[in-house]
Amino acid sequence: MRRCPALVLAALALPAAAHADDAYLFDHPDSARWLSGQVNVIGQAQPGFHAPYTGGNSFRSDDNTAVSLVATVFAGVELSRNTALVLTAESAAGGGLSDALGLAGFTDLDVVRNPTLGPAPYVGRAFLDQVIPLSDIRTPHARDPLHLLRSLPERRIEIRAGKLGTADLFDVNASGSDSHLQFMNWTIANNGAYDYAADTRGYTLGVVVEYAAPCWALRFGELAMPTVANGIDYDFDFASARGENLELELHDELAGYRGAVRLLGFANHARMGRYRAAIDQFELRQLDAPDVTATRAPGRIKYGVGLNVEHELPAGVRGFARLGWSDGALESFAYTEVDSTVELGGDVSGALWHRDGDRAGLAAASNGLAEDHWRYLGLGGKGFLLGDGKLRYGRETVVEAYYTAQAARGIFVAADLQLVANPGYNRDRGPVTVGSLRLHVEL
Repeated sequence: MRRCPALVLAALALPAAAHADDAYLFDHPDSARWLSGQVNVIGQAQPGFHAPYTGGNSFRSDDNTAVSLVATVFAGVELSRNTALVLTAESAAGGGLSDALGLAGFTDLDVVRNPTLGPAPYVGRAFLDQVIPLSDIRTPHARDPLHLLRSLPERRIEIRAGKLGTADLFDVNASGSDSHLQFMNWTIANNGAYDYAADTRGYTLGVVVEYAAPCWALRFGELAMPTVANGIDYDFDFASARGENLELELHDELAGYRGAVRLLGFANHARMGRYRAAIDQFELRQLDAPDVTATRAPGRIKYGVGLNVEHELPAGVRGFARLGWSDGALESFAYTEVDSTVELGGDVSGALWHRDGDRAGLAAASNGLAEDHWRYLGLGGKGFLLGDGKLRYGRETVVEAYYTAQAARGIFVAADLQLVANPGYNRDRGPVTVGSLRLHVEL
């Protein structure tokens, strides 16, 4: 009987030289307990660019620099061959260019979108991972800080419950999901139109249930939404506030090279505003600018879909693509201000030039807004990220290239260059060029 390749569930903390002896600075014995850490520092610089006007939520047009720092401690224990507990504590310091405002495809995924929170440590994840075996055949499983079980049944139900990262489990891509070693841009490391349930730090509360078989998997998540757009507090009125996520994953081999296709759907229930209603209020009452927050009502539902494709190619090359769409009638609420996206990219292993721990990547994403959304911004409205005061609409396009080099055991350095055309969907401003240097240490 033909056997399909093992399911790929890339963790955000997984080093580029995954599971190699030198992936971590320290040895991690094969025991039930896990303790590790990571530090990620990103410095970014942006020269000035053309901008005839600037609004309260604009990407600033003068020369700017910024440094972000994220430090994480990963702890956990394998309670049995089918049960594990995972806990992470984190601190996010520094900031992003323009306080992470003005771009839908912002240039540093490490930046917390509320700069007032400061660097105080917090619990990032705290969840139970429970496997229910459906077959007697078990396969070894390479561990990492978020996946502690050392073997998994070929067929199983897996339940994760507690405080989670939605993007740890949905829309995962081996080439474009790890901002600590791969791409840094919000709309390249994730599907920009996936307005996934999360607080402003990127975490949520809930349950994800997955059925996994040799050739496919199906996962469903019921997750908490924030009380307001980009908020830090969760809305516990689950009857009218929750995020529902469903993803089907198919994976196989072609001529010895692995590939996967993921079909995603989500429905966010939350107290959201409607752009068309904000425009109508603006025109009727002759306000200075429309305000979508003044039109919020509980129980509104925002839908979206996504397609995520990846495949290995010869010579250590991997290619990937994403498509995404979400209902642009209701306000962007949890991730970023994107209603449609098309993304194409790839990476190559440094083994091709005898640098096994290195990797280089190139990707592009084209992001768009629904008509009500861009008209709202054009009339002077503000979203939680965007607002130039007015707008000559055009799709925001991001191109990003990086090179990550393994400098020593557990230490990775990277250079990254991003070009953003029509920043904030505004053809009157830009283009923007951002250069980055990154230091990543796996402890």
